Amino acid sequence: MVDGREEKPWRDGSLAYEIKQYYIPEGSLSLQEEVLLMDGIALVVPSEEEVEIWAKVDRWMGRIRIRNGVYFLTCKSKMSHDSAYELEWVIDAEKGAVLLQDKAFPHVEKTRYVWNGPGGKAWEIDEFEGALAGLILAEIELEKTEEVVALPEWVGQEITGLSSWSNKSLANTLGS
Repeated sequence: MVDGREEKPWRDGSLAYEIKQYYIPEGSLSLQEEVLLMDGIALVVPSEEEVEIWAKVDRWMGRIRIRNGVYFLTCKSKMSHDSAYELEWVIDAEKGAVLLQDKAFPHVEKTRYVWNGPGGKAWEIDEFEGALAGLILAEIELEKTEEVVALPEWVGQEITGLSSWSNKSLANTLGS
């Protein structure tokens, strides 16, 4: 979590993306004959490695993300409190729009900044919009769980592993 009351250095010259994320109801995604479907609509043909990963896991959480007009399908499954399997593909924008049309999927809207912090590590800082306006979360990908990272002074409360702070949980809580 970020203390956004002070300076926001991630806004200065960082990459920024407008993002909307829609969370797909459990059971909507299926892998049939090596094609990933949502509600019967073929979305992607996963690689052999992705099919193997998919087969290892019983429960996948799915979302459709629109980032700067490009549609992505992401499937995640938790491995531990701080790591997950994640598969992601670009999907056809028309198919994505049809899947989202007239459906009230829980969702979040945010601007994501990619900021290079101390030690050259890339941080992703999400400034939420809509009902979550004012909430700012930061994330950094670590090589190993035990890796030590220099934290910028604006980093506040550590929320890794607290599932109630996931984007999906926030969207579901708001009923957006």
